[in-house]
Amino acid sequence: MATPDVGRLREAIDGFTVDAVHGILGDAAWRALARNETVPGLRATADGSTLSTLIRLFQLQAAVPRASAEAAFGDAWETALALGLVELDGDEARALLDLRPYGDETHDWWVVCDLTPGLDGRENPRDPSYVLGISEASSSLAQLTVRPQVDRALDLGTGCGVQALHLATHSRDVVATDVNRRATDLTRLTAAINGVDLDVREGSLFEPVAGERFDLISTNPPFVVSPPEGDRLVYRETGFPGDDVVRRIVTQAPDHLNDGGWCQVLAAWIHEDGVPWQERLASWIEPTGMDAWVVQRERVDLPEYAEMWLADAGLRHAPGHLERYDRWLSWFAEQRIEAMGFGWITLRKAGRATPQVRIEEWTGPVAQPVSSEFAAWAGRTDALDTGDLLDRAWRVGDDVVQETAGPVGAPDPAIIRAVRMGGLRPTRQLDTIEAGLVSASDGDLTAGQLLDAIAQLLEQDAAEVRRTYEPAVRELVADGFLV
Repeated sequence: MATPDVGRLREAIDGFTVDAVHGILGDAAWRALARNETVPGLRATADGSTLSTLIRLFQLQAAVPRASAEAAFGDAWETALALGLVELDGDEARALLDLRPYGDETHDWWVVCDLTPGLDGRENPRDPSYVLGISEASSSLAQLTVRPQVDRALDLGTGCGVQALHLATHSRDVVATDVNRRATDLTRLTAAINGVDLDVREGSLFEPVAGERFDLISTNPPFVVSPPEGDRLVYRETGFPGDDVVRRIVTQAPDHLNDGGWCQVLAAWIHEDGVPWQERLASWIEPTGMDAWVVQRERVDLPEYAEMWLADAGLRHAPGHLERYDRWLSWFAEQRIEAMGFGWITLRKAGRATPQVRIEEWTGPVAQPVSSEFAAWAGRTDALDTGDLLDRAWRVGDDVVQETAGPVGAPDPAIIRAVRMGGLRPTRQLDTIEAGLVSASDGDLTAGQLLDAIAQLLEQDAAEVRRTYEPAVRELVADGFLV
């Protein structure tokens, strides 16, 4: 058989975009599909149009008349069959893979992955080599990853190739790796359909790129922590014990980064009984000598964690569910695991004598994409490492607003807060001197000069005010209130 003409397929599905699908389905059917319910979507796609046919085939995973499928693909019909996207069953056509529209503010792409299980309440256990499509985790990592123009980038554990598509927009060369051969096959198909040049390699962790270095590594590794027995779903579980896959990535990343390079990980980690989670992660990070910012976004109790991942595997109502559920909880107890944490790990090879390491919990809302916040963090950490902060002029960040509170009718507020509306949206309560410093920081006078002036107004010793408030200036810079 001749090599399938992927370019012809790309032309045939031009217009099959996220916005177009949303436009056909409407808000109600779109939200229903997010809940794995297809009936509203089927009602919205009954007109037999090309776009409705593609939606029925791939998003709704319904059989369509063969004639409708052939008309939708046009000259690319044989290509769709040859690539294994669809199959024929008599006079009907069905999808074998999910061809899913995906995009960002400036790009429309398609991602090839396995079909979504669980539509309309149908629960089917997943094949161990199942390749997951667009997920909340992949979207979160895409919003987390910084986007400087770089020479080389690595998508470690590529899955269906989502992160690689993003990386290709600002990287000269992109390497995508996965231990799952089915994932590398589908990533190559994703790249071909989108006309994107990727170097796709099979192998575990950094093995496929031994001896190579990158400017940016982006990874959402299989981080589910589960009992070692039974089938392992490759997209979410490894053969490594506990959360060791995350530890290995963190500790091995420096050997694969160029100076100034980044490694960003969407990850999960164990909360071990009697050991603060911050100390566990610090023990991985500090020996690397890299700057790090770790943000725990969620702490999940063990029953909820077990329920979530058993349901994800399609085992919620399968025979033996109660026994599996009990085994998960027993295994957690044996391993002295008390909870699981989810969040972001950002590493930067800054080459400092004393790396800047920040490990914190932030479960509140954030301003997406948070990638700009982490890019700005690099500049802030560099600023904190250069000379006396009081000898430099600062200005208030563009996204900083002030909130005041106090008794009704009082002449002065009892509470003054600085609030950043961007990034992680931090809030800081200010005393009188800090409020005066922040409000007067316009890039003209140095922080020391402003503190001297405030001390004179308040009739306080200027040297003492400088000593007392130098740490406050450092914190205001570290959190982006002063830039």
